[in-house]
Amino acid sequence: MRSDSVKKGTAQAPHRSLFNALGYTEEERQRPLIGIVCSYNEIVPGHMNLDKIAEAVKLGVAMAGGTPVMFPAIAVCDGIAMGHVGMKYSLVTRDLIADSTECMALAHGFDGLVCIPNCDKNVPGLLMAAARVNIPTIFVSGGPMLAGRVHGQKKSLSSMFEAVGSVAAGTMTMEELCEYEEKVCPTCGSCSGMYTANSMNCLTEAIGMGLKGNGTVPAVYSERIRLAKHAGMKIMELVEKDIKPRDIMTEEAFMNALTVDMALGCSTNTMLHIPAIAREAGVDLNLDIANELSAKTPNLCHLAPAGPTYMEDLNEAGGVYAVMNELTKKNLLNLDCMTVNGTAIGENIANCRNLNPEVIRTAENPYSETGGIAILKGNLAPDSGVVKRSAVVPEMLVHQGPARVFDCEEDAIDAIKSGKIVAGDVVVIRYEGPKGGPGMREMLNPTSAIAGMGLGSSVALITDGRFSGASRGASIGHVSPEAAVGGPIALVEEGDIISINIPENKLDILVSDEILAQRRAKWQPREPKVTTGYLSRYRELVTSGNRGAVLEFPGR
Repeated sequence: MRSDSVKKGTAQAPHRSLFNALGYTEEERQRPLIGIVCSYNEIVPGHMNLDKIAEAVKLGVAMAGGTPVMFPAIAVCDGIAMGHVGMKYSLVTRDLIADSTECMALAHGFDGLVCIPNCDKNVPGLLMAAARVNIPTIFVSGGPMLAGRVHGQKKSLSSMFEAVGSVAAGTMTMEELCEYEEKVCPTCGSCSGMYTANSMNCLTEAIGMGLKGNGTVPAVYSERIRLAKHAGMKIMELVEKDIKPRDIMTEEAFMNALTVDMALGCSTNTMLHIPAIAREAGVDLNLDIANELSAKTPNLCHLAPAGPTYMEDLNEAGGVYAVMNELTKKNLLNLDCMTVNGTAIGENIANCRNLNPEVIRTAENPYSETGGIAILKGNLAPDSGVVKRSAVVPEMLVHQGPARVFDCEEDAIDAIKSGKIVAGDVVVIRYEGPKGGPGMREMLNPTSAIAGMGLGSSVALITDGRFSGASRGASIGHVSPEAAVGGPIALVEEGDIISINIPENKLDILVSDEILAQRRAKWQPREPKVTTGYLSRYRELVTSGNRGAVLEFPGR
């Protein structure tokens, strides 16, 4: 066993004395040591139930003959971090989570890991760590929140952000806002739409690192506790067979995950996280592959905010496996990929039927013949810009309009709420990238303000920051190169005409190359507003050539 390095032999007598101090018996030391990486805390609604998940996992491990040992991972609530300096800290925690989990796993000689994440950066951070450490590992998330209900209609967190914009527009009263506040987030769990957390939990299942239901069984269902017990038992089988993450997270498995991403209409943040996870697994993913997959993958789901259905509905309709089974009708998946079940994905999904074609469209009747995410390129985004195509209204798939330019999120929100943005405008928010922010803030506040003001179907937004899965409309994020390194988005001036053509994957500024060259010659780098503490160190680590797909760190 890997844990023999800390348990057996004369030289390990001091180690055993420390295990005695922890209260472990000799019988427990004879068993495989299973690290339980739990991100329980009391500030993230998606994590407040993870103590119960961890206890269920520990019981499953013990029932199957292992010794469970729990240690923590941090997690930030993107909703609470939104709209202030806290959002600059969200994305950077992904790498802190990966690094700290690597340290704990290797420092203590664990034989296997069970990862218990739930929210946005916690899931990809732990997947990165699993690929890097490469010891038998299984994931079980905390599960999604149930949708809220206001006047008989289902609502989610994005409804709350948009309600704030509606108050600013005068179309909602403060009393109505308070009612939303009380009812929109009714339970623990990751927010109830197809936002980043649920996207990544579903893709964990699709890639083979979680059991059936990992992405969709609601947090408050007892089925989630049973799932956790099964994960605890299953890790012992993975340890016995020495099935490791890199046996599962192969190039073919990542292609499966990206294909499911397109079918589900996941968050654009998956375009940040999947390449980073693949890199840790030794797989090189170019973002260009996204358009190739999108061109042949039908979009089968319109979960909130793209449509009126929620994670609980997807679960009842058959979940991720039912979506995958629909995709087999077009031969879009590699069915031979190994999973944490110890069986191939094809075997896992074979009998998983689509129980509600209104929630999961059939392959013959999709929402669109192309996938939910598109990568745009052009003279405004030479490397990439990412849009959640499935959440864009038809009239905004092709759009031209004058640029309204802002050098930070706060200035843009003030302009939107004060009525200075009108139909047809293209809001450009820059210097919010990984280096320029620093931290690549999520732009849910401005997109929600646009929707709340009634401009969701007539105003586009472009940023070198990023977008939540909660964003809808023509919101194009991750534009790279970012403004802080002199990307073309830094050269846009007020009134420039921006051309967006999502069907043709194009994003351009209608200015001549000569004029852009003149502007580039005059451009000067800007200092970020936050230059102290961890963010200062983070900014130093982000390389000047960052594309926004993988946060490059020297020596990584």
